[in-house]
Amino acid sequence: MLMTEQATGHHPQPRPRNGAQPTTVEHVTGAQSLIRSLEEVGADTVFGIPGGAILPAYDPMMDSKRVRHVLVRHEQGAGHAATGYAQATGRVGVCMATSGPGATNLVTPIADAHMDSVPLVAITGQVASKAIGTDAFQEADICGITMPITKHNFLVTKAEDIPRTIAEAFHIASTGRPGPVLVDIAKDALQAKTTFSWPPTTDLPGYRPVTKPHAKQIREAAKLITGAKRPVLYVGGGVLKAGATAELKVLAELTGAPVTTTLMALGAFPDSHPLHVGMPGMHGAVTAVTALQKADLIVALGARFDDRVTGKLDSFAPYAKIVHADIDPAEIGKNRIADVPIVGDAREVIADLVQAVQAEHSEGHRGDYTAWWSDLNRWRETYPLGYELPEDGSLSPQQVIQRIGELAPADTIYAAGVGQHQMWAAHFINYERPATWLNSGGAGTMGYAVPAAMGAKAGMPDRPVWAIDGDGCFQMTNQELVTCALNNIPIKVAIINNGALGMVRQWQTLFYNQRYSNTVLHSGPDDVNPGARGTRIPDFVKLSEAMGCVALRCEDPADLDKVIEQANAINDRPVVVDFIVHEDAQVWPMVAAGTSNDEVMAARGVRPDFGDGEDD
Repeated sequence: MLMTEQATGHHPQPRPRNGAQPTTVEHVTGAQSLIRSLEEVGADTVFGIPGGAILPAYDPMMDSKRVRHVLVRHEQGAGHAATGYAQATGRVGVCMATSGPGATNLVTPIADAHMDSVPLVAITGQVASKAIGTDAFQEADICGITMPITKHNFLVTKAEDIPRTIAEAFHIASTGRPGPVLVDIAKDALQAKTTFSWPPTTDLPGYRPVTKPHAKQIREAAKLITGAKRPVLYVGGGVLKAGATAELKVLAELTGAPVTTTLMALGAFPDSHPLHVGMPGMHGAVTAVTALQKADLIVALGARFDDRVTGKLDSFAPYAKIVHADIDPAEIGKNRIADVPIVGDAREVIADLVQAVQAEHSEGHRGDYTAWWSDLNRWRETYPLGYELPEDGSLSPQQVIQRIGELAPADTIYAAGVGQHQMWAAHFINYERPATWLNSGGAGTMGYAVPAAMGAKAGMPDRPVWAIDGDGCFQMTNQELVTCALNNIPIKVAIINNGALGMVRQWQTLFYNQRYSNTVLHSGPDDVNPGARGTRIPDFVKLSEAMGCVALRCEDPADLDKVIEQANAINDRPVVVDFIVHEDAQVWPMVAAGTSNDEVMAARGVRPDFGDGEDD
């Protein structure tokens, strides 16, 4: 993905320069050196849980005036909170855990951050250096375990290496294509005496991310853009990571080409902009999916041709030439061969493309997309996103999410879990600005929403934060509401409670003859929940109240606005709203897994008829 050294461009963290002269020298323990290093790289929040091997680091952390520690209830919560913090602020998120099970509980959020290119530094304690490899108590080879899912990782066994390692970890995490970095520190290294000086001399041979694109490739791309008849700007999350949204808007308006933003790129281009044709993919807008299929040119910016976007790969965009711009050269040509490959930072790539397209225009080369927009607008009008209200008068989950978006303040940040509610939140809330939509895109991690919302609110305390969660996802990580209540992190949580693992149930409805094997959450062997809609065991209102939250329930559409407004008005404590919704609502449009995007269904039983003859 295309990214810059400034991550999302909000608050770049300082990092040492090679060979810079130390400004401070102190005699400290390795643990004190660790905390001082975190202070110097600009980390202000750490999410974690102490334990034996990492315990030496927690003593000096108690004295730090610059690093706030948030004591979570589970290490997975710490990892997702660090990710939410990073996605909302653009800074490196930090989580901390002890050795063994503490470290392995970070594996899921580390994998999640790796898939979504999130700048994350995970710090773990390790058994004493002489005990490494002996199967000591609470020992796990966390470096070996996480090697495939980290951008880089370090095992530190000497106290004097701690400052340099922390500086390098933050530099690697936040530059080039961002990603998670693990720093595993042996307990005796934390306990040993050492000297601390800052900044350290870093040594990263071979790590030189390319940010400036090649001018010839830029010129070739500009020629293709102005010569195309049916171009599409296919925008991925890398544009957000690079802080390149302003440049993207200039390029789109200059060319007049349609823009489609992936699930990870929502907010990179205003949803309300007339050039925006929606989100592509398995559950993307019909117009966005079809635009990519019928395009004669796709300009991919910070996107990776993910299988959820391409559908059956060998039938994806059969008429299109490909311009693929990415900070990570490994992504270019990985899934789709690029006619014009461009390695570089998104902001620099797009800025250079703007100049190159302007040069083409000045020479009289300007694309005519009139016929293309005639097709696009017809598809938009014929197959808009929408939903039907339940005939029985129960709450529609789409309506709940849409009204949350309409009634929340304009600067609200939304963190979604994974499943039907994630897709509805992507469709029915408008994202007009960057860093307002947080979700687990690549890994699809259930349980992401509550801790990610907590991290986002910790990093952006003046912004409202709503977590849109399902009753399945919520039961995985809801214990972090205790963390929120005790640490003055007043998030709001909407539980879209349909009594089932909704997306899996939808697949069972469509592809498994309505055999609902182990997806029903609301009943037990003796039918403990007869006649009631939604999951009632646990009772989410009582559970949330027990965790220090204000808890509300909404079952009647007539109460919907009143309940949402009540939740919006409470800002001194976490708020949880249990929305009991119809269980049979489904996510449409849909491209069935493994099929061609040409087979997109606008709704159940509704196959779009494009009738445009644009198959050449």
